Amino acid sequence: MLTGANVVLPTGTVEGGQVAVAGGRITGTPPADAQLIDVSGHWLVPGFVDIHNHGGGGASFSGTAEDILTALRTHRAHGTTTLVASTVTDEMDLLVRQAGLLSELAEQGDIAGIHFEGPFISPCRKGAHSEALLRHPDPAEVRKLIDAARGKATMVTLAAELPGGIDSVRLLAEHGVIAAIGHTDASYEQTVEAIDAGATVATHLFNAMPALNHRAPGPIAALLEDERVTVELINDGVHLHPAALELAFRHAGADRVAFITDAMDAAGAGDGRYLLGPLEVEVSEGVARLAEGGSIAGSTLTLDRAFQRAVTVDRLPVEDAVRALSATPARLLGLSDRIGSLEPGKDADLVLLDADFALKGVMRQGEWVVAPQLP
Repeated sequence: MLTGANVVLPTGTVEGGQVAVAGGRITGTPPADAQLIDVSGHWLVPGFVDIHNHGGGGASFSGTAEDILTALRTHRAHGTTTLVASTVTDEMDLLVRQAGLLSELAEQGDIAGIHFEGPFISPCRKGAHSEALLRHPDPAEVRKLIDAARGKATMVTLAAELPGGIDSVRLLAEHGVIAAIGHTDASYEQTVEAIDAGATVATHLFNAMPALNHRAPGPIAALLEDERVTVELINDGVHLHPAALELAFRHAGADRVAFITDAMDAAGAGDGRYLLGPLEVEVSEGVARLAEGGSIAGSTLTLDRAFQRAVTVDRLPVEDAVRALSATPARLLGLSDRIGSLEPGKDADLVLLDADFALKGVMRQGEWVVAPQLP
């Protein structure tokens, strides 16, 4: 039993609250022999849920099984108790092979699913993806990736304006896979068509898409205005100006914002040279850019830092930050019956933060990943 914390619940924050854990779950009635841990002066929030993450700890989700587990351990130590593993544009046969490996880890419960970011994206907005490997979103090719994931494909990012894009969005929706609009050069009208066809996520809104324009509003306006769409935001102070983040929250609200990391190998590993798919990345002062061309290449963000920045720099209410980091992405994944909030019966996925919102403990399914660091 954790006692004395500011406990953030779906209904608001309870000061001096308590959370009881038994059998890997949160329980309404603590067991008689419960161990009491006094966490007064701290915050207790749900475990973070990252729906867009390429790696960390010097390892990639496009690598070996050991690489994948290394990246998982890195992000769990920073509070991410549920994670969707993202691939990056590569040869189709390599993506198919990686989908098979990731699906095994999803079946074991290590990851929550697979996100394919590319190769079905626009060369005009390719970002840190190899242009030579990009292709149109042919529904047959999209289906190949879904089948390779053996029921564990969670999301596919595509540029719906490309040939086959709208049909692929429909295919994904029919198979229960999230169609995400991203790395796109779509117009406002084309984006509206994609949403009507079943697209429900904006991949890192504002990034890798046309800027908002008063005569040609583009995808940003369409994605922000439609209540069916959840928008991803990378809150690292590099990808977004604070005013852009505020615009998204004001227009979409915390129930439609999912903070993501879009992390690559360097998250939790420091500056240096890395690979993102087949492309070389230079990380300097925590900012990842392609060695050739200088495009931003993912991030080195972890979700505990995204949370701390949200409440201390962006001045978001703690409850809104919790929704964007836990409840909203959990609901998007269809897992809100198990995770995303501190309620009896749900998995005991908890993050302990101090008064300055620095991470001091992580619990996943009732087991400490990071034991409480108390004075």
